[in-house]
Amino acid sequence: MRYPEKTELASFSAFMDPVDTRPDTSSSHIRRSLLIDDLDYHETLGIPLQSDINRRDSSKRQQQLYFNATQHLKTFWHWITRKMAFKPTVSQDPRLFPKWKKQLILACLAAGSSLNGFCSTVYFPGIPDIRNELNAPDIGITLVSSLFILFGGLGTILWASISDYYHIRRFLYLISLLIFIAASIGCAIINNIWILVVLRCIQSVGTSVTMSVGAGTVADCWQITERGSAFSFLFVGQFLGPLIGPIIGGGVTTSLGWRSVFWICAGYGIFLFVFLFLFFPETYRLDIQWDQSFTQLQSQTTLADLSTTSKPIIIEEEEPERPKFNPLQSLFMLKYLFVCLVAIEIGFCFGTMFTLETLIPDLYYIHYGFDSWQTGLSFIGAGIGNVLGSIVSGRLSDYLLVRSCNQRDGISKPEDRLTLNTWPGGFILVPLGVLLFGWSIMANFSVWPAIIGFSILCFGMSQVYTAGSAYAVDSVPGKGASVTAACNLFRMTMAAILSMVSPIMGSELSIGYVSILLASLNIVGMCLLVYVKYKGVHLRRRAGLAKYK
Repeated sequence: MRYPEKTELASFSAFMDPVDTRPDTSSSHIRRSLLIDDLDYHETLGIPLQSDINRRDSSKRQQQLYFNATQHLKTFWHWITRKMAFKPTVSQDPRLFPKWKKQLILACLAAGSSLNGFCSTVYFPGIPDIRNELNAPDIGITLVSSLFILFGGLGTILWASISDYYHIRRFLYLISLLIFIAASIGCAIINNIWILVVLRCIQSVGTSVTMSVGAGTVADCWQITERGSAFSFLFVGQFLGPLIGPIIGGGVTTSLGWRSVFWICAGYGIFLFVFLFLFFPETYRLDIQWDQSFTQLQSQTTLADLSTTSKPIIIEEEEPERPKFNPLQSLFMLKYLFVCLVAIEIGFCFGTMFTLETLIPDLYYIHYGFDSWQTGLSFIGAGIGNVLGSIVSGRLSDYLLVRSCNQRDGISKPEDRLTLNTWPGGFILVPLGVLLFGWSIMANFSVWPAIIGFSILCFGMSQVYTAGSAYAVDSVPGKGASVTAACNLFRMTMAAILSMVSPIMGSELSIGYVSILLASLNIVGMCLLVYVKYKGVHLRRRAGLAKYK
């Protein structure tokens, strides 16, 4: 039997199963046909498909969103650059600012002025921990405190010179805070005492701007008869820092360690930067621009009348040659003897207070066994004395100045700032407080006489400090920032020297004899202040700064 070949089978299969040539009526084929017809139809008529329309709408929405986001970013960047402008325009006399705006400015200044005092004392309770962890020698620990104060004085000279040369205030506050924040972060992560010394110097420069430029801002915004109260609130912030610094530092050091103190400093700096960035305006006041506006208006009117004559008058004004920038320009304020003498007494007074602040951690640890938290709490009395002293001094200063003006038919003198409360504060309270502090510890009394003595010292120091600072600003009109910077440099230098020498003297002798030295220096300084009170007008007349006999 013969089997069919493969080719025969294939032919037979093809015969039995012919190719179906009928149109495909399945749904997929219909949809495909309709789609092809639809494409042909839209291509023929030039009508876009719905899918193309949706795709184009989505693309347009994305482009619009991108455009809106770009515009918002540009607007935000313009706002940032405007807020960070080097020299913003001052469109209104700062002394004519509304009361609420002046109060806001004063709040910003008080908050900024607290930074230096806060940072100078916040780490005091952690000094024993820093010494142990970093294996720091005594000289290294001393330099951390002393150079912080010294560079704070040098920083005031730099900031004041820049401020008076470029006629700016706000930009310097913001830049100095950025420097402070960076240095504080560095202090929190280092592992070497000498690097800590360097970073503390940079940190101090960042905190020092308000101590000099802040006084210039007060002179910008307040009349001479109002500056006493303004200065008192400025000094409340300046003295509030040392009050809360050891308290916060003691608690934080005990629970989290000494490094956390510098993280808190960085956070405080960020808060102040945002606060001043949002609310603090430019206040630099050009006396020529605002005090002589009426004279300028008269001159413009006269020129307008003259221009109606037959020949036009062309007035060519030569721009005065601007002197070169000198970062030490503020130091030249010490060439005035009355400024120098006031700076000496302020330096003695402030140096006494800061020296005791530096000695307290070790003294209280040795004599009373205080830990970091207890040492921090012991500073409350000193802070209260500072704050109350500043408020009392500021109010009395303005009241007595106005009374003196009325007795002179409305004429005031800067010497009126050296008011009645200054003399018992400097001659009695400061020496009494420092002697009570030193000899009560030497006699092994309880800690309370030392705390009370330090509080009395701080109250008396506030009377002298507020009066002397206000006098310095008023005595050299238009140079408030520079003259304050010169005084600050001297007081910071004196504080640095005394804080370095006193521990050595205390170890060789005793804290009692150190207190005698400090009390004697303050009495000598007050005698210089008496000389300024009675001879200040003569000294200023010789310098060309007094307009009356």
